[in-house]
Amino acid sequence: MLTKRIIPCLDVSNGRVVKGVNFENLKDAGCPIEVSKLYNSLGADEICFLDITASIEKRSLLFDMIRKISEQIFIPLTVGGGISKKMDVRELLNSGADKISINSSAVNNPNLIHELSSNFGSKSIVVAIDAKKNKKKKKWEVFTHGGRNPTGLDVLSWCKKVEQLGAGEILLTSMDKDGTKNGFDNELISEVSKNVNIPIIASGGVGSLEHFLQGVLHGNADALLAASVFHYKLLSIKEVKEYLSKNDVPVRL
Repeated sequence: MLTKRIIPCLDVSNGRVVKGVNFENLKDAGCPIEVSKLYNSLGADEICFLDITASIEKRSLLFDMIRKISEQIFIPLTVGGGISKKMDVRELLNSGADKISINSSAVNNPNLIHELSSNFGSKSIVVAIDAKKNKKKKKWEVFTHGGRNPTGLDVLSWCKKVEQLGAGEILLTSMDKDGTKNGFDNELISEVSKNVNIPIIASGGVGSLEHFLQGVLHGNADALLAASVFHYKLLSIKEVKEYLSKNDVPVRL
């Protein structure tokens, strides 16, 4: 089993870290720069910075903030939100981002994935997918624009396509589980993991140490992303890693 990564997620709106439930009712959770510094010191393997309103507001990313964060941390930084062209990616990488995450723009223009991976390398390109279960059809649908827009796309088909187009990693968020603290959607994560050969970052719903373990054992996730449990100090990164290690899951201690 390969080493599993623990990744705190910073959902940023109006220059502040926020967290909600099922993508709604957002609450303030601090300054992105200070929160990033803290997680860097506490043993996070990476940090994921998502500007969750950039696509909706059709504005450019917070390049100055990315630059300030990258100067303060010594672990990989993934940045997403509002990225729609090669120039955005170049500026983000020049600002200190290690990887970029695209979501809505990838659905609108799938060839963007190929263009970016060809220019910057697949390891720099993460495709974020917000998935919601369609109970009638018994499958998951892709949503965009911060979970506001249904696309009609089947999640498994889309995951296969983004891999073919050159994505290096998939950030898979369950909208049904987001912020609930009821555990990852391991059925979803496992199905996607079976169908692609690139790493899957599990996101949405973690609320306990056991949930992290289940994400690995039942979801077969390569990395585990969490927000509110870390932001509100319900769990620490150290606790999570020690628990996983005691249960024979390899982590960077």
